[in-house]
Amino acid sequence: MDASDEAIRALTVVPYFTDVDADLVKTIARQTVRQEYAAGQVVFLEGEQGVALYIVQQGWLKAVKMSPDGREQVLHFIGPGEVFNAIGVFVEAANPATVIALEPTTVWVIPQQAILKLLDDYPELARVVIRRLAGRVQQLIAMVEDLSLRSIEARLARYLIEQSTAEQLQRPRWATQAELANRLGTVPDVLNRALRSLAKENLIQVERHQIQILDYKGLEAKAELDK
Repeated sequence: MDASDEAIRALTVVPYFTDVDADLVKTIARQTVRQEYAAGQVVFLEGEQGVALYIVQQGWLKAVKMSPDGREQVLHFIGPGEVFNAIGVFVEAANPATVIALEPTTVWVIPQQAILKLLDDYPELARVVIRRLAGRVQQLIAMVEDLSLRSIEARLARYLIEQSTAEQLQRPRWATQAELANRLGTVPDVLNRALRSLAKENLIQVERHQIQILDYKGLEAKAELDK
C-alpha cells in the first residue's frame, strides 16, 4: 500500500470526511503528509506558527493549556479517527494549545493553506467542517460549565458516563490518575478521594485497567445531568 492509499484509508474513517465525495477524499489525501510521534513527544506548542490540520490514524494524544507554573489543564484526549487543531487553522491564528503524544502515534497532516484552498474549492467540505467545529465549541462550553459549576464528584461522574462503553470505561496505560485529574481540573489526591467516594456509594467499581459502572442512573444523578 502506498502513502496515498494509506492516507485515503485514514481519511475515510474521520467524521469530517465520511460524507465527502470519494474523489474529493483522494484530492485531500494527496495534500497530506504522514508523521509519527513517540510517547511524550510534543507535536506543537501553544503560540507556535506553522499551523496545520492533523488527523489521527493511530495512538492517543492530549491537547493542553499550560499555566506559568507548569500545571496542565487537559482540553481533550484525542484518539484514532479524530481531527485536531481545526480552530487554529480556520481562524488563521497561531496554535491555540499544546498537543503531546500519550503513546506512539501516527497522524496525517494537511498544511493550512492546502486545507483553506480545499474549502474555497469545495463548499460541501466547508459545510461539514462548520458542523464539526460547532460541535467542538459545544464541548468546550460544557467543559467551562463543568469546571465552574460542578463539584469534582459531579465532573468525574459526567466524564465516566460520556466515556463509557457498555457501562465500563477501559483505561489505557497512559490514563493515569494524574492525566485524568488534569482533564477534570483538579489534582490526583482530590481525584482519588472522588473515586473512592463514588465507589463507597456503590456507583462504580475501580479496577486496575477499567472502571465499571455499577449504578448508571445513580451516576447520572451524581453528574447532575440535564434531563
